[in-house]
Amino acid sequence: MSEAESSGPDGDGAGVEGTRAAAEPGGGDDSKHTLDTLGSVGELDALARIIPRLPPSEATMLGPGDDAAVLAAPDGLYVVTTDMMIHGPDFRLAWSSMRDLGFKAAATNLSDVAAMGARPTALVVALAAPAETPVSDLEALADGLREACAELAPGCGVVGGDLSVSPTLTIAVTAFGDLEGREPVRRDGARVGDVVAVSGPLGAAAEGLALLFERAVNGDGVPDARAAARLRSEHPVAVAAQLTPHPPIADGVAAALAGATSMLDLSDGLALDARRIARASGVSLDLDAAAVCMAAGVDASRLPHVIVGGEDHSLLATFPPATGPGQSLPGGFRVIGRVVEAGAEGPALLVGGRVFAARGGWDSFDEWSGGVG
Repeated sequence: MSEAESSGPDGDGAGVEGTRAAAEPGGGDDSKHTLDTLGSVGELDALARIIPRLPPSEATMLGPGDDAAVLAAPDGLYVVTTDMMIHGPDFRLAWSSMRDLGFKAAATNLSDVAAMGARPTALVVALAAPAETPVSDLEALADGLREACAELAPGCGVVGGDLSVSPTLTIAVTAFGDLEGREPVRRDGARVGDVVAVSGPLGAAAEGLALLFERAVNGDGVPDARAAARLRSEHPVAVAAQLTPHPPIADGVAAALAGATSMLDLSDGLALDARRIARASGVSLDLDAAAVCMAAGVDASRLPHVIVGGEDHSLLATFPPATGPGQSLPGGFRVIGRVVEAGAEGPALLVGGRVFAARGGWDSFDEWSGGVG
């Protein structure tokens, strides 16, 4: 987070509803520091403790500390995307640690860069938090950002951002990527005859979210931190898929090099995102139910949940038929369907040749489309 051009306090420092009763450890061994809050130490001292924990970017020409960062763009082009996470509609502090939030904030943006066939190079992070937020929590969030970059996109780092005060914890990340001389892989390139393939999990994040809403709330429906901790141990894969997703970032470049004709990040669910490719390309996507279940590792009874569930942040792509069944697909991609001509109803999502009309997926303007996005 850059020290320059930082906005001043713009909130009253009220507590966030549903936050943890006690601050979780966020790193650092100095017990005095665990008592420090954003309001008590001020912006500059907080940044002085956060910035050293953030990962550097290999593309940095000028990093945090000036009015703006300067990044190398060797071929003159770069990919840029941005996303916000807001306490309430996007996460619950009773369920997620600050380290979790840092990891997820990075991962969800890195996957959008990967979906364009680009290599992630840098993040800019803007954070608004209540004044009473422990600085150790901000350090933990920085640790999560660093760990996500190191694990998912080595060489990518945080080059700047902003820190401010708000009654509601809000994390906004802007991510940059290098196309390395390639054309971007867009949503509108799918052609009849292409195969449809996915890399990464299907349905796991939605399962984790459902478990949290069903079993990690108290009698009044308020998120319960202790119940969430139990769920983490009882259902580690599903809960981790929701709280700390691990998208297959490297497979974005691999797909581009293999000639992917279209691609996107499955942030909002297979049904909703597959329809986006169909509409953009003027075709229909026909999914094979058995192949989808196999890719998701579930039996046929779970198929509707897999198709409508969101937030896996896997990569959905189409490839020329030469890379279809019996041929080699890049990375972790598995064939789950094919591209067919749009019918009389126009571009659509089909399953086994029949229109899949069920609504589903995450829509941030529909409170109950999928719970927390």
